[in-house]
Amino acid sequence: MSTTATTTDTKTFLEGKSQTFGERYETKDLITFDENAVYGDWRDEFHENGCVVIKNVISREKAQYYADKQIQWLKKFELGFDEKDPSTWTAEQLPVSFKGGMYFLYGSAHEKMSWEARMEPAVRDIFAKLWGTNELICSFDGMNISMPKRTDVQWSPWPHCDQNPRRKGRSGSPELLPPTAKTTFFAEKRDSADHEDAPPPEIEFMDLFLFSKKDVKWFEDRGCELVKINMEPGDFVLWDSRTMHYAKFPEGDQIRNVQYICMTPRQFADEDALAAKKWCFENYVGTTHWPHCNVRSAAEKPMRNGELCPKYRTEPFEKPEVNDDMLRLAGIKPY
Repeated sequence: MSTTATTTDTKTFLEGKSQTFGERYETKDLITFDENAVYGDWRDEFHENGCVVIKNVISREKAQYYADKQIQWLKKFELGFDEKDPSTWTAEQLPVSFKGGMYFLYGSAHEKMSWEARMEPAVRDIFAKLWGTNELICSFDGMNISMPKRTDVQWSPWPHCDQNPRRKGRSGSPELLPPTAKTTFFAEKRDSADHEDAPPPEIEFMDLFLFSKKDVKWFEDRGCELVKINMEPGDFVLWDSRTMHYAKFPEGDQIRNVQYICMTPRQFADEDALAAKKWCFENYVGTTHWPHCNVRSAAEKPMRNGELCPKYRTEPFEKPEVNDDMLRLAGIKPY
């Protein structure tokens, strides 16, 4: 195991400014996996393809509970949204989101329902089995509530991976590749696509790489194909941070309900990152997918028609019931 990295000195949290804490740029993997290991479970498919659907992680009844809570969350903004009336599935009657349904503002990352999902024993067991430890910390991710057949908003595809290509180790590239291609995509310098939704340059370490059409064709020319992930309520999809992926509006009649969750070993985090996580937790601020580094104290506010959304809030509607177990998962208390 290697922890070779560059880190920053502890900085002061500044109100109204986006900052990155616990900046990390590993030159080697923090942990290695035996490429010849046979696990006899979902890990075999995950390590082979970079993505796996794990069935029935929670019950359908529990999945329905989380879907209902997300719908209730939308209705609490009192903008006229009605889940039974598609004519209300518009930007004017919904809180401000990214890509037509991704919510990470309004204190959403720390709603009680979000923490309940993270703390589901079966969900935590997935990451414990993957990493080989129960001493995990989680990201403070948002959620996705997407309405099908929307015509009021348009957005272009956003093929990306959740890892900066400068990170070395393992294949250093998305996993959905033939073996001979795994080590070649980032062998030469590649620039993130000049996309209308591209992140600002100051978050270079946020571990996000946007693929251009030329990049996507590079994969297609080497036998890769775009795969639609089919899931049922209660299923859990797990993907490698280097796997290219993106979403689109639901194509059927059903609203899509997603809670994003990621966990990594606490031992990966340095004190700078843990201090930032504590601040984010106490101030109901969300983070990126990365639990142990590159913790960004986002200053973005939801803007509607060029002005601050009148429904702007900095706290959850329903705050989580904090206990020691949650504080350990948040990275605040040691194991």
